[in-house]
Amino acid sequence: MIPGFRNALHRFRRDEDGTASVEFVIVVPVFLALMMFSIELGFITLRNTMLERGLDIAVREVRLGTGTVPQHDEIKQIVCEKSVIIYDCMNTLQLEMRPTDIRAFSALDTEADCTDAAEPTKPVRAFIPGAQNELMLMRACVKYDPLFPKQFLGRVLQTDTNGQATIISTTAFVQEPV
Repeated sequence: MIPGFRNALHRFRRDEDGTASVEFVIVVPVFLALMMFSIELGFITLRNTMLERGLDIAVREVRLGTGTVPQHDEIKQIVCEKSVIIYDCMNTLQLEMRPTDIRAFSALDTEADCTDAAEPTKPVRAFIPGAQNELMLMRACVKYDPLFPKQFLGRVLQTDTNGQATIISTTAFVQEPV
C-alpha cells in the first residue's frame, strides 16, 4: 500500500467530525415516521370514540323516548351533534337500523353502506323504527380523509376511490315500553 494513502486512511478512520450528522440522518426519519403514525392513529381513535359516543346518546334518546317513533333525520342529527369532531357529519354519516328476533338472530350485513362523495347520495338502506320491546340493531358509518394519506398508517388504511377511509360503529338496544 502507498504510505501516503495509508496515512490518509488512518486519519479518516480516527476522525470524528460529522458523527452527529450521521446519527441525525439515521434517527430523525424514524422519529418523524413514529410521530406521524401516532398522530394519524390518535385522530382515528378520536373519530371512532366520538362516533360511538354520538351513537350511544342517540340510542339512549330513542330507547327512552316518549312514545314517539324515531325518524332517521332526527337520530342522524343527534349523532352528529354529539360527534363533535366528525367533519361534515350530516353528509358523511350513513345510518342503518332494523329490528331482529332474539330467538332467531340475524346480524346486519357484513358490508356497511357509506356515503361516497363521487356518487349521488344513496337512499337509506334500512331504517325501520321498530316496536316496543323489540331488539333493534343500528349501525353508523362515516367516511373521512386521513391526515397523511400517502404515509405510514394512511397508506395501509382501506380507502375508496376518493381516498377516504371508513369508521363503522354498531349497537343494539331494546325499545322500552311506553
